[in-house]
Amino acid sequence: MAQNGTAAQASLELDDGLYRIGEVSRKTGVKAFVLRYWETEFPMLEPRKGPNGRRSYRPEDVDLILKIKRLLYDEGFTIAGARRHLREGGSASEERGAIPPGQGAHQLLNRKLLLDMRDSLRAFLTLLERR
Repeated sequence: MAQNGTAAQASLELDDGLYRIGEVSRKTGVKAFVLRYWETEFPMLEPRKGPNGRRSYRPEDVDLILKIKRLLYDEGFTIAGARRHLREGGSASEERGAIPPGQGAHQLLNRKLLLDMRDSLRAFLTLLERR
């Protein structure tokens, strides 16, 4: 029985460079249930499903998951905003390394500034409500 457990661990990476959902979850730090939810929210994320219904993720799927994670968790996008960003080719310009003049880093700075202002205003509102 121990051999089956180790054999299952060794076979997490499938033939042709495909990965099962548990392996992708560990590689990306995103829980499996979140990955399944993202499949419903991001149409471009479509892992292959075998006859048994198990998902098989390609390396491109893993890269897309990491982009979605960065947009949602690091840059503060909403799901709809991240979906729009990816659909409009935001990821394509990142892959080429091209940042349009006057955008990119400037937009990120503005977004962070607005998020900081929002947090400060919420804190101020909390102080006012206590009085």
